[in-house]
Amino acid sequence: MILIDAEPFRIHVDDAVLEDLDRRLERTRLPAAASAGWRLGMDRDYLQRLIRHWRERYDWRLWEARLNRHAHYRARVDGIELHLLIEPGSGSDPPLLLLTHGWPGSVFEFHKVIDPLAHPERYGGAAEDAFTVVCPSLPGFGFSGAPPAPMTPIEIADLWARLIGDVLGRDWVFAQGGDWGSIVTSWLALRHPEQVRAIHLNMVPLKPYLGSGSAPLSEDERGWIARFKKRTANAMGYFAIQGTRPDTLAYALADSPAGQAAWILEKFQHTPADEPGELSHFSMDELITNVMIYWVTNTALSSSWIYHAVTERGGLELGAAADGTPRRIEVPTGFFLAPYDLSPIPPRSWLERAYRVVHFAPQDRGGHFAALERPEAFAADVRAFFKAFG
Repeated sequence: MILIDAEPFRIHVDDAVLEDLDRRLERTRLPAAASAGWRLGMDRDYLQRLIRHWRERYDWRLWEARLNRHAHYRARVDGIELHLLIEPGSGSDPPLLLLTHGWPGSVFEFHKVIDPLAHPERYGGAAEDAFTVVCPSLPGFGFSGAPPAPMTPIEIADLWARLIGDVLGRDWVFAQGGDWGSIVTSWLALRHPEQVRAIHLNMVPLKPYLGSGSAPLSEDERGWIARFKKRTANAMGYFAIQGTRPDTLAYALADSPAGQAAWILEKFQHTPADEPGELSHFSMDELITNVMIYWVTNTALSSSWIYHAVTERGGLELGAAADGTPRRIEVPTGFFLAPYDLSPIPPRSWLERAYRVVHFAPQDRGGHFAALERPEAFAADVRAFFKAFG
């Protein structure tokens, strides 16, 4: 594909950064008190094993090379330097698929699905179903530059709209997102529907308007809200901290790779019983690589800013239109929802309050990081959904 005003970029971390990391890991000091397992956060025994693996077996250069199998670019949009991972799809002119990550993820969480989506014929599919896959790093995340001030997902969606036209040179794209990516993608579809032909989301995203003029909640919806509140009651402390005091937290994370890993990786665990458990559904190498992207770019602070932005200025609720009626995203929307995500799977009626739902695929297993945990099912659902709008 031909990019407008973008410079090729290759990921390369200086040896000095890796040497400093190893020294810091060697000097890790863990809390003196006994760990409560996963019940109160990161399990001490697991973290000790991870640090040992990190020092003795993990090879950043191997994963750096794997990431560099794809093309990388940097493009300046509204004064912000954005990192783009791009894999041109098979065929002459495949549609563009924009994959947006969230926190504590990165473009790395798509590493298992990029090639199957861009080159389905290599995985038993057909070349005509290919996409050109574009994975931008959110502003302040990974290899993207930090914005001058915290940005809301609404502002990032507007940035994505300019990225699509001014850098990628497309009139429209397909868009997919999880975590913050689902929020940004939703606002992109609401504010720039002419640029998005359809969207696919793997997290329950924007809250619908429930004020005057909205339909009464059904019994199923009220039951789901109760389950949602129960699940999140003890799981959102990170949101409060990053939303109010991100700078204070960042000093600790920027100074300690073990602390950065503990803060991030506790969010990757889940069990069918909704009780904290081991991280066996991801390899240690995968988990460390995602942490490494935060560590080597020193983005503990700027990646927290989005929480502060929504805490101060909003961006998680659709609200009402100017005439008082509930706002709704009319771009065709598909949902691929896992049972052990941040929230339980809601009734379809809840999603239809805010979205034009044309595809609803509740899963019987899996958690928050669908593309990393269940790549084959995720890629198949994305491909099947967007094929109807090609």
